[in-house]
Amino acid sequence: MGLDLDLELRDGRTAVLRLVGRLTMLGAGDVRAAVDRAVDAGHPLVVVDLAGVPFMDSSGLGALVGGLRATRVAQGDLRIAGAGEQVRTVLELTSMDRVLRPYAHVDDALRGD
Repeated sequence: MGLDLDLELRDGRTAVLRLVGRLTMLGAGDVRAAVDRAVDAGHPLVVVDLAGVPFMDSSGLGALVGGLRATRVAQGDLRIAGAGEQVRTVLELTSMDRVLRPYAHVDDALRGD
């Protein structure tokens, strides 16, 4: 099963990147490229919707961290929403949940609640 991506550029400076499938080495480059496209288009606040991602490995985590760097360089942020149990476990085990704090829903992440 591959990874499907949908990048939605919203009004203002925000974008939502919806992922469906396993976030592994095979899709990590596509995730990073999508974040770069959003930033390049003037949308440096990117919310990555992980509700459809049942599994993430270290390559997927690396793509999110790389995207976080890209958004912050552009004076924005990368936020994650809808992370399932396995994804949250990866974030906690690597202490990345302190940097990529998971939000319950996309709307929460957009607001920063």
